[in-house]
Amino acid sequence: MKRLALYITTGVMILASSCSDFLDTAPKDALSPATAWSTELDVEKFLVGCYDEWVKGSDLLYWDCASDFGYNNFPWEGWTVMGDGSLTPANYGTKFYNFKTIRRCNTLLENVDKVVFLDEAKKKDIIAQTRAIRAYSYAILNFWYGGVPIIDSYESAQEAQVPRDTEENVKKFIYDEIDAAIVDINTTPKARGYVAKGAALAIKMRTALYWGDHERAASASKAIMDLGQYDLNPDYANLFTLSGQTSNEIILASQYLEVLKKLGTIGQMYNNADGGWSSIVPTQNLVDAYEMIDGKTKEESDLYDPKYPFNQRDPRMEMTVLFPGQDWQPKGKESQILNTLDQVLPDGSSNSNFPTVADNASKTALTWAKYLAPMDQYSDIWNTSASPIIFRYAEVLLSYAEANNEMNGPAADVYEALDKVRVRAGMPVVDRAKYATKETLRELIRRERGVELAGEGVRRADIVRWKDANGKMVAETVMNGDLLRVVGHIDYKETNPYKRAVINTAASQTDRKIETRKFAPYNRYLPIPQSSKDKNPKINQNPGY
Repeated sequence: MKRLALYITTGVMILASSCSDFLDTAPKDALSPATAWSTELDVEKFLVGCYDEWVKGSDLLYWDCASDFGYNNFPWEGWTVMGDGSLTPANYGTKFYNFKTIRRCNTLLENVDKVVFLDEAKKKDIIAQTRAIRAYSYAILNFWYGGVPIIDSYESAQEAQVPRDTEENVKKFIYDEIDAAIVDINTTPKARGYVAKGAALAIKMRTALYWGDHERAASASKAIMDLGQYDLNPDYANLFTLSGQTSNEIILASQYLEVLKKLGTIGQMYNNADGGWSSIVPTQNLVDAYEMIDGKTKEESDLYDPKYPFNQRDPRMEMTVLFPGQDWQPKGKESQILNTLDQVLPDGSSNSNFPTVADNASKTALTWAKYLAPMDQYSDIWNTSASPIIFRYAEVLLSYAEANNEMNGPAADVYEALDKVRVRAGMPVVDRAKYATKETLRELIRRERGVELAGEGVRRADIVRWKDANGKMVAETVMNGDLLRVVGHIDYKETNPYKRAVINTAASQTDRKIETRKFAPYNRYLPIPQSSKDKNPKINQNPGY
């Protein structure tokens, strides 16, 4: 199947000669292009412009750095302050307060009726795709900033200075837009990366779940299941490789192509010895979240030994995280034992992967395996066609389970949805007796969602929307305090790769500390960037900032 990245590359090149100035216009500028709308191709080119960077692959990979499951070591990349809680209007980290995609969608929708289509269904599908893109763009803004302006096209900077709408009103707009889009959108996409019915329903599902509208989320997830287009990929790890990009578990991914539209973020993720920067790394908190192979948590299972924390874990751990002691195949080199624990290697040389030896060494002693393993799949780690997943079928099953449990408590179909995800990974089915209440099953569903979707950009949203028994955001617990790594050594005589890392359980907090994190209740929302407020004085700042 063709890929949207190719259309974006060629389409944007065509657009550049006529309407690039419009597409790149800031909110304060005039938004009406001088482009003539005369053919279907004109509309299709503008649709391509709507897709360009509407969901950035780099953002999907970085987002977990703003959660307990990830860490970013370089403040200039825009995610460190989101992880440590030091956000301010002047130092806001990565900026999502951007209406570029929405303005592009507005322009298409305002002009599409000027064109006569030979096939009315094609026109409806293009309109539906555009409304879905716009709805999701508003959803990102509304979820992370609270109520935002619902913008129109403006002729002047002064006219564009409009106040924020309420979060509830923006949510209603999003819901209405995506519901309308689902009616007219095609069942199958034109190419990989285009939004079709499954992706539109996934937008409906995720937004509803995020805002706690469980009946709506359950209905949308069931509708995706009923399409019969998607299923779990038998090989979990394969989903995050180049060879797995055609899997029918993937509902939608952000498309990239080598040279034409490359994703260089992959190079930033590898550890120092592999030529990477360790910009995006997982934490020991994620490792601790995985159950043992017997289906019990590490606190419950007799299999857990803190001296060997990587041993006998949920198989998804090693398919998600590159951990010390495992066998690793660097590109162009012989297989070796991954060592991020010893400052000096057995041959007496300095270990370039030791956390404190260099800025580019992983400070957590861990590296993501998702999208990175195997390393030889990339001819150039800085020029890749890796296409990070936006929605996949496992999330549908987990969302169905969460929404239905919140509404009605444990039920056979909830257990069955969870079982499908767990068994695919090599884990036992849910213990019905142990997880027999809404509260206990909620705990399992949250843990299952955490480990299944780790590194895919949803963790921060989950921990701010989930509440504990006292009504406090989960983030207020897991994002406050010192972020720690494990300390120990590698036993090169050990043949079991899961026991080669020997952890010093008596290591001091000082030796283990990476940074101190804080998360206040007001951090639920991100600060409106001061530069955006300066352009529009009618925008009031979020409380706490």
